[in-house]
Amino acid sequence: MRRIGSALAAAALALAAACGGTTPTTGAPAPGQSGFVPPRLSAPQALGTGEGRVDLVAWAGYVEDGSNDPKVDWVTPFEQETGCQVNVKVAGTSDEMVALMRTGQYDAVSASGDASLRLIAAGTVAPVNTSLIPNYTDVFDGLKSKPWNSVNGVPYGVPHGRGANLLMWRTDTVRPAPDSWSVVFDPDSPYKGKVTAYDSPIYLADAAVYLMSTRPDLGIKSPYALDDRQFQAAVDLLKQQKQIVGEYWSDYTKEIQAFKSGDSVVGTTWQVIVNVAKGEQAPVEAVLPKEGATGWSDTWMVAARAAHPNCAYRWLDWIISPTANAQVAEYFGEAPSNAKACAETADPQHCVTFHATDEAYFSKVHYWTTPIAQCLDGRTNVTCKDYAAWTRAWTEIKG
Repeated sequence: MRRIGSALAAAALALAAACGGTTPTTGAPAPGQSGFVPPRLSAPQALGTGEGRVDLVAWAGYVEDGSNDPKVDWVTPFEQETGCQVNVKVAGTSDEMVALMRTGQYDAVSASGDASLRLIAAGTVAPVNTSLIPNYTDVFDGLKSKPWNSVNGVPYGVPHGRGANLLMWRTDTVRPAPDSWSVVFDPDSPYKGKVTAYDSPIYLADAAVYLMSTRPDLGIKSPYALDDRQFQAAVDLLKQQKQIVGEYWSDYTKEIQAFKSGDSVVGTTWQVIVNVAKGEQAPVEAVLPKEGATGWSDTWMVAARAAHPNCAYRWLDWIISPTANAQVAEYFGEAPSNAKACAETADPQHCVTFHATDEAYFSKVHYWTTPIAQCLDGRTNVTCKDYAAWTRAWTEIKG
């Protein structure tokens, strides 16, 4: 056990070093947890008066104040009720979110699973006291205490919502309608040059999901826990795919434009992109492929040195309140995190459409989780590739 504990501590040190953060304390984590012990940071025991402002880092569509669409505004009511003025910096990638939070200029972040463990390990975010967040009680149990939002049973944020990374195609070009990721990985694809892929190291997990189905001999159990052989297979698949990719995307507005113009006709996407593209008359559809998919369950996390912690906590409670959570879930195109939000959506079928209560559907979704050297699938006889290795490989893949 001492050897295992040392390996876990080393993994934590490596992860924190990659983030440029503080050194985690040592010790053995509980079985099945994230494989490292984060810095000793405490959550507040009580809230004080709001500071009058809160500075957020968020995905596009998560913090809407009516400036993009007058009918879409859950920020103004928050400001009126709490007196906390919201300032938001929209980030295009998880790497950008991590970099922004490291500046110390922001109070909270809507981190996806490929960023959350990095933020925790570096001491950039602190544990949260969920007793100070009344609406946390109504969050779906399937989203609480997960490897990407907690460590050893300690929560580091509140779940915002969840969704799958889908396969989108132009219905006037791609026929028959695809039901497999093979359409974006086949080297002989008839859509060569018009395939698009997500521009991030975490996209290696998409390749791993496909390999879980098509290469069972590799023995991949988690797309975020890849040993040398499994990792190289994913890298090789993406190098092969590069020959048919016309564009890698991280800005969702650019992917919308590419599908509208026909420069891209098939590739990975988010439901919000499908919604907006359809709204702009692009002939697109999307599906969760038969192999399953990666996906997200984003977590609102509070900076360890937040300048406005009281307003940050009030924002966390607000964004998962039934009304606000319903609004953001509908606008972005995802399942809400608060079970009571399903009764608040404008479309009474929203939670059915987005499988909010369908755990069987989400069992096919491998939520983004930061890969670390200690294999997240529980193996202790091998070392897995950490996020730094994924980043180096992604640079090599793209050339």
